[in-house]
Amino acid sequence: MPEDIAGSEQMLANWNQNIQERAARYQEMATRVQGMTISERSSDGAVELTIGSNGILQNLVINESAAGRRMSEISGEIMKLLQRAQSKIPALLQEAMAETIGTQDETANVLFDEAKKNFPAPPPEDAPVRSPYDNNEINFRVEDDDAPPPPPRSTPPPARRRPPSDDDDFGGESVLS
Repeated sequence: MPEDIAGSEQMLANWNQNIQERAARYQEMATRVQGMTISERSSDGAVELTIGSNGILQNLVINESAAGRRMSEISGEIMKLLQRAQSKIPALLQEAMAETIGTQDETANVLFDEAKKNFPAPPPEDAPVRSPYDNNEINFRVEDDDAPPPPPRSTPPPARRRPPSDDDDFGGESVLS
């Protein structure tokens, strides 16, 4: 019996150590991934952006060279760069996993599959850059789309009736007489 207890204690100690080592590797992976950023720049350098490992935009720069371009073009370029940057997240995650917890880990594979689903590959480079606003270009001019208000009426308002006078109650005579 004492051998069984000693064996069980050793097994629990090994199991506990294994769990602690695994938790430390996961913590190292999380720390690495949190510190990662991805930057993308348009081919003409007019737009630059940086995202975090969670896919959220951290920095956006629209350079002066973009001043002559349509707003819908710029917004389309931003979306294209954002998708391109986000599509790199699964590879960064996989690299961090391989260096810390390994790619055979079941939890790691679930995380990687989820990242691929949330951040798919961007459309091909030759696809036209379109944004949801292409047909709704921002216009800051004041335009009169409505018909002008009708001119004021030229007919005079109806005459007001005079209220009856209190003097009529007494026939125009003084009350004191």
